[in-house]
Amino acid sequence: MILISACLLGVNCKYNGKNNQMPLLRDLPKNLIPICPEQLGGLTTPRPPAEITGGQGDDVLSGEAKVLTKEGVDVTENYIRGAETSLYIAELFGAGKAVLKSKSPSCGHRCIYDGTFSGKLQKGDGVTASLLKKKGLQVYTEEEAPFLFKI
Repeated sequence: MILISACLLGVNCKYNGKNNQMPLLRDLPKNLIPICPEQLGGLTTPRPPAEITGGQGDDVLSGEAKVLTKEGVDVTENYIRGAETSLYIAELFGAGKAVLKSKSPSCGHRCIYDGTFSGKLQKGDGVTASLLKKKGLQVYTEEEAPFLFKI
């Protein structure tokens, strides 16, 4: 079983109410479990954009960084709750891998926005990607999906 960001499958759960559908993912194996950590954490869709400030996902999980909306509202607890619920779903279904949306403060893997809402990127993982990796899941971005699934 493989977790996958629901927005990549065409679910309108992105912060702006849209999705990041990748048509080539339509023909993937049916062992996918769609998740949206932000929604699982209790945030609405649409919602204000948010970024990690003061670090990356590991720092959020350890209490050293926060996730703030562009207006400065602290949504850290929602992001942590969403990561924990995503992990619970992964464990419940025996998922060993996850394909997550790049650059996201939840799902980003290896690269996320830097917290300035300027479009600049920094090295690091989002909150959900960090937690899943800590628990032993292999995490990939949508750019890696064609290689992972050989499509």
